[in-house]
Amino acid sequence: MISMVNHLPITKARINLGQLAKRAHLGHEYFILEKDGIPVIGIMGADELEDYLELKDSRVNAQIQASNRDVKAGRTRPAEELLKELAASSTRPSRTRK
Repeated sequence: MISMVNHLPITKARINLGQLAKRAHLGHEYFILEKDGIPVIGIMGADELEDYLELKDSRVNAQIQASNRDVKAGRTRPAEELLKELAASSTRPSRTRK
């Protein structure tokens, strides 16, 4: 799905802010707001913004790179295997220490 990028003046955006928010959230559209023809701010859905901010975190980026290296090296296993393991561990009685 290709997201649309729309450019509009801040004054027009102010009048239609509710509609822009709905379109960004539901329609995955982006808006570049301009003042005197100069782009100054962008609007995007909150979920996508959170994903973007996570990717800027060096720790998250390091985990992604490590994961990519594992995949390239063949250090992966099918998800079904993991799910079976998790299901088996959740049915075992838990040990309590005294």
